Amino acid sequence: MAADIGPADGPDQIGPDYSPERSVSQQISHIVKAFTTKDGLLGSYDYVFLFKPNLPFMKRSRRPAPFFGLNDRMPVLLAFLLGFQHALAMLAGVITPPIIIASAAGFDTATSEYLVSTSLIVCGILSAIQITRLHIPKTGYYLGTGLLSVVGTSFSIIPIATAGLAQMYKNGKCPTAEDGSLLPCPEGYGAILGTACLCAVLEMGLSFMPPTLLKRLFPPIVTGPTVTLIGVSLIESALEVWADQKVATIWLCPSNAAPHALPWGSAEFLGLGFSVFLTIILCERFGSPIMKSTSVVVGLLTGCIIAAACGYFDKSSIDAAPAVSFIWVKTFPLSIYGPLVMPLLAVYLILMMETIGDITATCDVSRLQVDGKLFDSRIQGGVLADGMNGMLAGLCTITPMSTFAQNNGVIALTRCANRKAGYAACFFLIIMGVFSKFAAALVAIPSSVLGGMTTFLFSSVAISGIRIISTVPFNRRTRFILTAAMALGFGAKLVPTWFSYVFTYTGDNRAKAGFFDAIVLVMETGFAVTAFLAIILNLIISEDDDEDDETASIAGSDAREEGKVETVDGGVLKTASESTGGETGKIA
Repeated sequence: MAADIGPADGPDQIGPDYSPERSVSQQISHIVKAFTTKDGLLGSYDYVFLFKPNLPFMKRSRRPAPFFGLNDRMPVLLAFLLGFQHALAMLAGVITPPIIIASAAGFDTATSEYLVSTSLIVCGILSAIQITRLHIPKTGYYLGTGLLSVVGTSFSIIPIATAGLAQMYKNGKCPTAEDGSLLPCPEGYGAILGTACLCAVLEMGLSFMPPTLLKRLFPPIVTGPTVTLIGVSLIESALEVWADQKVATIWLCPSNAAPHALPWGSAEFLGLGFSVFLTIILCERFGSPIMKSTSVVVGLLTGCIIAAACGYFDKSSIDAAPAVSFIWVKTFPLSIYGPLVMPLLAVYLILMMETIGDITATCDVSRLQVDGKLFDSRIQGGVLADGMNGMLAGLCTITPMSTFAQNNGVIALTRCANRKAGYAACFFLIIMGVFSKFAAALVAIPSSVLGGMTTFLFSSVAISGIRIISTVPFNRRTRFILTAAMALGFGAKLVPTWFSYVFTYTGDNRAKAGFFDAIVLVMETGFAVTAFLAIILNLIISEDDDEDDETASIAGSDAREEGKVETVDGGVLKTASESTGGETGKIA
C-alpha cells in the first residue's frame, strides 16, 4: 500500500502545496532544519494562548490563533505540544473500558494493568493507520481517513461485554468459587475478543458500499436512540463505581480491616467523586484552551491528589508492576461465543455510523469539504480502517476500537488540524502504554474517583445520542419509530431480567441452549433491542406526504418561521427573521 500524504487531495489542501517529490537528501535536510533552527522548532506561534485561563479580571486577546491545516508546516515543539494535548484528551476514554471489563472478568490487578497498557499502545498504533490513509493498490479504495482522526477503545462494547460475562458465569463457561465469588475468566474474555474479530468483518464489508446508501439504511432515527441507550446503560455502571462498588477488594483497600473500608455509598466516596466532577466544571468555565480540552484528565488528577492526601491510595500494585510492557505479554484463548454474535453485530453497525459522523465533523472543523468524491473516499477509508482496527485490536488482546469524537473539540479549540500533531499523539500514547508503571498508577485509582470521571464521560455519550435524534424531523412516522424502539430499550434497561424466564430449556444440547442465550442477551440489552427494532421499523414504515405538517414542534417552530418568536442574541431580543445568520446542521 502507498501512503496518501495529501497533495492529491485537491480541495483539502490548506496553505501552500508542498510537493512530496523530494530526494532522500532533501528530506534529511528538511528534518535537520526542523530540529536545529528556531523557526523549525518554535516558529512564531503564540504559546501563551494555549495556557491563558479565562478569568473574569483577565483581558482576553481578540486576535485568533493561526490555523494549521492538514499539511501545513508547523513548529516541532507545537506539534508535540498539541499532540500531547490530543493524547490527554483521549486518555480517560482509552483506559476506562479495559478497567471496567477486567473487573467484570474477575481479573487480578496485574492483568488489569496489562490491559490498560496494551489499550494505550494499540490506540497509538491504530490511530496512525487512520491518520496516514493508505491507498489499496490497483483499486480506488483507501484505508484510513488521512485526517487527524484518532481511535480509542469503544464504550459501546462495555454493556455487551459485562452482560456476556455475567451470562458465562451463570451458565458455567466461567468458573466460580464454592462460596459463589467470581474467579478470573480468561476464556470468557477470549471469547469476547474472538467474537469481536469475527463480527468486524461486517463493518469492513459495509465500507465498500456507497456512503449515501449506508446513511439511508442507518439514518439518525436508528443511530440516535441506540447511542442514547448505550449512554444510559453506561451511566448506571459509572454511578455504582462512584459509590465504590468494589470497596475493600480490588479498587480501594486490600481487606475489610483496612482503615478506609467504608460501606458502599459512604459520604467520603461520594465526596471524592464530586471533587472530580466539580473540577471538570471549573475547567470548562475558567480554564485555558488546553485545560478545557483536557478537563476530564485534570479532574481525574485532582481527585487522585485528594485521595492520596487522605490515604485512599494503595501504591503496592504500582511498586509491584514491571517497568515496561507491550502487546501479548499476556494472552487469552480466542473462541467464538454464539450468544454474543448478534449484539456485537449491532455494536459494529453503531460504530460504523459513529465513524461516518465523526469523520464528517473532523472534515468540518478541519475546513475541508464535506461532500463530493473525495469526502466519500475519506468515509470509505475511515469505515474500512475502523472495522479492520476492531479486528486488529482483538488480535492484540483488546476489545474493539472506534474513532473518537472528543478530539474534534481539541481541533476547534487549538485551530490545528495538522496530521503532525496526530502522529505526535500516537507517539505519546505508545510511550504511556510501554511504561507500565503509568498504567499501574491508573489502575490503582480509587473507584470513587474513577466513577466521578466516568459518570461525566458516559453522560456525554447519551447526550451525543440526543444530539443525533435532534436532527430528525418530528412527524407521526418518526415519533412512532422512536416510541416503539425506545420503549423496549428503556424497558430492558430498567427491568433487565424481563426476558430471563421465557426459555426454560435445561437439556444437554449446547447449540440449542446457546441459541436461546443469544436471544435472551439481545432482548435484555437495551440498545441492541432499540437498534434492531429501529432498523426494521424504518424500513417497513413508509413516509406519507401529508405528515410533513406535523414537523412543527411544541417549541413553536411554526412561529419561528414567521418571525414571531423572540430569541436572545447577545442580550438583545430578536425575532427569528432577524437572527437567521447562525450556522445550523453541523455534526458536532
